[in-house]
Amino acid sequence: MEEKIIKTGLFGGSFNPIHIGHLALANYLCEFYGLDELWFLVSPHNPLKEHTDLLDDMQRLELARLATEGYPRFKVSDFEFRLPRPSYMVHTLEKLKAAYPDHSFYIIIGSDNWKVFNQWHEYERLLKENHILIYPRPGFPIETEPLPKNVQIADAPLLDVSSTFIRKSIREKKDIRFFLPPAVYRTIIDKQLYR
Repeated sequence: MEEKIIKTGLFGGSFNPIHIGHLALANYLCEFYGLDELWFLVSPHNPLKEHTDLLDDMQRLELARLATEGYPRFKVSDFEFRLPRPSYMVHTLEKLKAAYPDHSFYIIIGSDNWKVFNQWHEYERLLKENHILIYPRPGFPIETEPLPKNVQIADAPLLDVSSTFIRKSIREKKDIRFFLPPAVYRTIIDKQLYR
């Protein structure tokens, strides 16, 4: 009997912190775009981002795990924590494919990242060897022509929530409990994170 290939979305990011925008998008991609599962690939350090107010790796991982409890199609992965830094998606995928040969991986990126995709490390190889799912971000329309056939635009709802907004609001002592999963909000408040 042939082994089933598991369609796995890879949603990489610092998740600093994970919020309802991340979760709603991931939920939508699982339910409407045929993904069997979606992995939140918590990044230890994004080469294109500065290190400003980045929570400790293990704290961000813990918040992501709290956020995704109870939905069987979500998994939180610390796979990149064990790879050389800075971590580049092309190297991560190489290792993931070797470790999980029964998975077909789909890179999930925002239209803001798609605009600068040619700055990604070995982006041509990434494009050639992988499926890519692009979701819309405000202010970054996607040019639909010509897109390679392995690149798909996900017609996901536009949720304009950012981790930057979350961190700023927490510093300003705003009650933003409905922008975060309850367990994440409680942990941030109890541990006084982002203060």
